[in-house]
Amino acid sequence: MLLRTLSALVLVLLAALPAPAMGQDFVMPRTEYGDPDIQGTFTYRTLTPLNRPVELADKAALTAEEAEEWAAYERQRQNRDLIIDSVGGAGYPPGVISYNEFWYERGVQTIADRRTSLIYDPPNGRMPAMNAAGRERAAARDEALRMSAGPEARTLADRCLMSGGAGPPLIPGSYNNNVQIVQTRDHVMILSEMIHRARIIPFADEHSTKQLKWDGDSVAHWDGDTLVIDTRHFYQDNNSRGTSEQMHLVERITRVDANTLDYDFTIEDPLSWDASWSARVPLRVTDMPVYEYACHEGNHGMVGILAGWRRYESMGMNGDGTPIGTTGKVDADE
Repeated sequence: MLLRTLSALVLVLLAALPAPAMGQDFVMPRTEYGDPDIQGTFTYRTLTPLNRPVELADKAALTAEEAEEWAAYERQRQNRDLIIDSVGGAGYPPGVISYNEFWYERGVQTIADRRTSLIYDPPNGRMPAMNAAGRERAAARDEALRMSAGPEARTLADRCLMSGGAGPPLIPGSYNNNVQIVQTRDHVMILSEMIHRARIIPFADEHSTKQLKWDGDSVAHWDGDTLVIDTRHFYQDNNSRGTSEQMHLVERITRVDANTLDYDFTIEDPLSWDASWSARVPLRVTDMPVYEYACHEGNHGMVGILAGWRRYESMGMNGDGTPIGTTGKVDADE
C-alpha cells in the first residue's frame, strides 16, 4: 500500500542520497573554454511536490507501483477540465480559474528517483516552519494584500515582475517550466520562460554590488564539474516566499547525462527560518522552444483588481464582498 512505513535505515539512506551519479559511459561535454557544457533548453516540470504531503509522513520515496498510482491520482485531481469551479474554485488545485487543461504544463510523472518531495533537507521533506520574524513579516504582507492598498501591495506575479517558480530558485509550477542556459567564457545566462526574464551571471569570486535586485546579485564559479551560483541582496519588499533581505541562495547545477542536469539549491534566511532548507529537481532536455511570456501587454487585471477593491470599499465591503472587518487572509491566485 501507498502508506506502508519504510524501515528507519532505508529512510536515513534515502534522505542522505547525493546528487545522481553519472553513468559509466558518460563523457562530460566541454565548451571551447574547457568548462563543463550545461547549455541547452530544459524543462523542470514534474508532479513531485516541493513539500512532502503530510499523509506520507516520513516516507522519503515511493515504489515504482506506488509512484504510478499516485501520478494517476494527481493527474485526475489536478485536471482543470474535471473541476467544477463553483465547487472547487481556483484554489483546488492551485491554478487560474479561467484556464482549462490545455494551458497547463505541470508534468505527468514524478521525478525518476520517486522521491515524495523535492525538498530533501530537512529529512521530513518539508520547508521549516517560519520563525517569529518571518511570521510577523508574512502577516504584514498578507494584510497589505488583503487591503489591496496599491500596485506595490499586490504580488510580483500580479505585477508581471517575477514568478516564484521561475527562480531564483527554480521550483516547478503549473506552466512555463522551461529555461534556456547559455555559457560564455565570463558569464552564464539562465533565461526563464515564466514572466520571461534572463539572469546574466558573471564568473567572479565576490559580489560586486549590494544593490538590491528582484533576482538578487549572483556570482558563479566551478566546483569541479558543478556550476555553483551564489546569490545575495534580494529585493524582498514583496516576494513570493516572504523571505527577508538576508536571504542567501546557493544553486548547484551538474550535468549527469546527455539529457539531464541536476539542479540543487539551498536557502538560508535567519529572518525567516531558524534552519536552512534544500531541494533538488532534474532539468531535462526539451526540443520545444522557450516562448515569450507576454504578461504586461495584457495585464488589464491590475487596474480591475484595484478599481474593484476601491468600489467595494465605497460600499462598505472587503474585496471579497463581505462586510469590512469580518474576513481574514485573502489569497491571491497566480
